[in-house]
Amino acid sequence: MTLQAVLWDMDGTLVDSETVWARVQIDLMASLGAEWTLEDCMTLVGSDLRDALKVWMARIPAGTITPDELAERMFSQVIESLRQEVEFRPGALELLQALNKEEIPCALVSASFRLMIEAVLTHVPAGLFDVVVAGDEVVNGKPHPEPYLTAAKALGVDPANCVVIEDSLTGTEAGTAAGAYVVSVPQWVAIPEAPRRLIVKSLEPITPEALRHLLR
Repeated sequence: MTLQAVLWDMDGTLVDSETVWARVQIDLMASLGAEWTLEDCMTLVGSDLRDALKVWMARIPAGTITPDELAERMFSQVIESLRQEVEFRPGALELLQALNKEEIPCALVSASFRLMIEAVLTHVPAGLFDVVVAGDEVVNGKPHPEPYLTAAKALGVDPANCVVIEDSLTGTEAGTAAGAYVVSVPQWVAIPEAPRRLIVKSLEPITPEALRHLLR
C-alpha cells in the first residue's frame, strides 16, 4: 500500500478553533437562559453542526429563539472570531507544507460549514488543499464515513491508501469507517487504541515519510 493522500480534519486538528467554539457556546447559551458548561462543549467535539443545533435547542427555554436564529447567531460569532485570528495546532502547518512539497494530495474534511472553513482558510497559504469537504455539503456528518469517502472520491484515490488526521472520537470513527489509516491527536476527548490507528500527543514529530511508513 502506498500513501495516496492525507485527509485533514480542521477544528482542533489543523487549528485550535475548539476553544473559540467553547467560548461562543458558553456565552451565547447563557444569554439565552440556558446553562452550558465546558463539559457540555466537550460532548459535541467533532459533531455534525446540525446535530449540535438540536442539542443546544433542547437546553434553551421554549420560545426563546428559533433554530434558524440560533444557528445564525452561533455561527456568525464563531466566523467573526476565526476571521480575526486562528492558532495552528503544533506541527500541523509544518506537516501540511511538507506534504505539499512532496506533492502528496491533501483534503480538508470538516464538520464545520463552508463559511467557517473559508474564514480559517484566509490564514492558510493558498494551494495546500486540493479538495475541501464542508459539513453542510454532505448528507451524513461524522462519525458517518461519507465526508471522508467524498474527499477520497474527489481526489480519485482509494481511502485504504489514505491517512486521516483527526482530534475527535467522532472524526476518528469516520476515518476508520471509510477504511483509512487514522492518526489521532486528541485535544479534549480521549481516543482508544484500535487497528490502523496511531494516537500521538502532537503532530510535531510527524513527517510525510512517517505517514508512508504507516501504510507499509
